[in-house]
Amino acid sequence: MNADDWLTDTRTSYDTVASSYADQLRGAVGERPYVRAALALFADLIRAAGDGPVADVGCGPGHVTAHLRDLGADAFGIDLSPGMIDVARRDHPGLRFEVGSMTELDLPDASLTGLLAFWSLIHVPDDELPVVFGHFHRVLRPGGVLLAGFHVGDGSVLKTSGYGGRPMKVYVHRRRPEQVADLLRDAGFTVEAQLLVHLDERVPGAMVFARPSQDGSA
Repeated sequence: MNADDWLTDTRTSYDTVASSYADQLRGAVGERPYVRAALALFADLIRAAGDGPVADVGCGPGHVTAHLRDLGADAFGIDLSPGMIDVARRDHPGLRFEVGSMTELDLPDASLTGLLAFWSLIHVPDDELPVVFGHFHRVLRPGGVLLAGFHVGDGSVLKTSGYGGRPMKVYVHRRRPEQVADLLRDAGFTVEAQLLVHLDERVPGAMVFARPSQDGSA
C-alpha cells in the first residue's frame, strides 16, 4: 500500500464516522483515570518547560485538545479528516483546529513546546513512522515534550466498520512499546518514561514520554 492509499482511506473513513465517533468518545477522558493522570503530567512538563504551543496531532473531534486547554496548555488540534475538524470546531468553539497530516506536518521548526499523538499513530504504517517521528522532532523546541499513546500488540488488522456500524477501511497497527521507543531514539529523541494501561482489556495501551535529545542528534 502506498502513502496516498492509506492516507486517502483514513481520511475518508474518519470523515464518514466523524459525528458518531465524537458522540461515542465524549467524556472518554473522564472515564480513564490513568489517561487523565498522563495528560496532567504532560501539562505539568510543558509548564516546567516554559509553556508555549502544544499540538494535538490526530486530534479527531477535539475532546483531548479541549482537556489540555482546561489543564492550562496552549493546545490546538490537527487532523487528517476535514469531517473531524468540522466536528471539533462545532463542539469546541474558540479553540484552534486545522486540517493537516503528520506525514507532512506543516509547522515551523522548533515551534512547539509539546506534541501529543494520542492513539493517532495506530493507522500509520511501520515504514512511515520514521518520517512522522522526524517531523515530530523537527517541530519540537529543545526541552519540549512528546507524549505518544498507541495500541500494544503485534501485527495489523483491517477495520471495515465502526462507530455506529458505518463503513471504514483502515488498518489498525499494534506495536510493542520497545519498538516505538527504538524508533523515537532513531529520530533523535530521549525516551524518559512509559506507562502500560488497560492490561486486561482486549487491546492494551501504552503511553511514552520523550524529548528531543540534548545533543541535537536526529
